[in-house]
Amino acid sequence: MAKKRPQTKATNPRTKAGATGVDEPVPVVGAREPCPCGSGRRYKACHGRAAAHAVTELVQRPFEGLPGECDWVALRELVPAATVELSLKGGLPEGVPSVTLATVLPMAWPALRRDDGSVLLGLQNDTPSGDLSRDLAGTLQRAFAAEPGTPVTASDQASDVRLQDLLDLDAAFEPAVHSGFEFWVPGSAEQASPDVAASLERANAAAIPTAKLSGVDAAYWCETPEKNHLRWVMPHPEERLLDALARLHAAGASSLGEGTRLVGSFRAHGLMVPVWDLPRSMGAEDCEKPAAEFAERLASALEVDTPLTPEERRARGGLTNRQVTLS
Repeated sequence: MAKKRPQTKATNPRTKAGATGVDEPVPVVGAREPCPCGSGRRYKACHGRAAAHAVTELVQRPFEGLPGECDWVALRELVPAATVELSLKGGLPEGVPSVTLATVLPMAWPALRRDDGSVLLGLQNDTPSGDLSRDLAGTLQRAFAAEPGTPVTASDQASDVRLQDLLDLDAAFEPAVHSGFEFWVPGSAEQASPDVAASLERANAAAIPTAKLSGVDAAYWCETPEKNHLRWVMPHPEERLLDALARLHAAGASSLGEGTRLVGSFRAHGLMVPVWDLPRSMGAEDCEKPAAEFAERLASALEVDTPLTPEERRARGGLTNRQVTLS
């Protein structure tokens, strides 16, 4: 018979038991400094170890709780060129007239502090931990401290805050999709440095024409050499959404009109992104009415909780087999 393990009290990696027995916060200090908990060990070998482990664990939905979570996912994974004006809790820091989220920055900079003190925060960058929200928040804080006119370089230092702690959660999140990356350079591209100008030329050449639909949330039309697509980030739980899409697919109601086809989906940051193939002749404006009508059919299908029929199960299996995980 296995021995019972002694029960231990679960503690937060950044708290310590005070004289009253109540957990108290442990301040974050340098990795080689003595741990503030009084253990006599260095921080990195004591409370810093647990804190570092916590931020390396993968956060499945890093943008959960932010306004426009689905659009955050789209801008991170699907949209080449877009910007969003961000609002901070308590207002902007002194000397920072604006903060703008950008899909990509020149030379893949994590962030840029412009000459006027404004900040551009890059979204499509590699990050050091498993929590994208925490890494972006750390980059944003470093941008506030940077000298005007300088880019912010990458860092492996874990942040102790997340975007959800810094941004105004009541502010609207309204992406502006661009045809190119001229927003990198205030004024005209001729004013850019040679490195930025070369990066701008490469980025513009690789950008896929993309547009955001106005009638439904987080749906993005794009044009590729072979055909057009609609990629629609949806907030519904994956299993429930798959069931609803399978019901519509089995009923012949999953398309967006003649010549269109629901071909599969992406998984990205904890959300599903159904994808439709579209004819080359079908532009973004042509998708507006069919997408709105599909949204109504999907809402009805999401309300159904009866078991799937054999035909619907086959449709679900086909959709599941055509999923691709992006992150």
